[in-house]
Amino acid sequence: MKVVKLEDIIGTDQEVKGENWTSRRLLLAKDNMGYSVHDTVIKAGTETHIWYQNHLEAVYCIEGEGEVVTLKDNKVHPITANSIYALDENDEHLLRAKTTMRMVCVFNPPITGKEIHDENGVYPLVEETKK
Repeated sequence: MKVVKLEDIIGTDQEVKGENWTSRRLLLAKDNMGYSVHDTVIKAGTETHIWYQNHLEAVYCIEGEGEVVTLKDNKVHPITANSIYALDENDEHLLRAKTTMRMVCVFNPPITGKEIHDENGVYPLVEETKK
């Protein structure tokens, strides 16, 4: 059994910060669950281009308000607290935060925690030896 407290992740190498977001990586590939789980805060008034070509992601918004724009069709999807969106087709998208948003993100395959967005908003597929 694993128990992870957010307070134990903050300030460690499992708390990763980008220009528009902070991602606290609660479960990673090394935890052998088959997915990773992140508590992510998106800064108010920002727009982030993301395209997870190598991962599927489900995002549950627990605080805030914003929208996701899928770039293949320019469809705008309003996102508010208590809603989930699933990028089930590796959707290239823009995440716009009207207010500060707090999200719970699940990735499959799991990330190792070493990934960073490249110039296209992609996380590369990083292999990690399991412990």
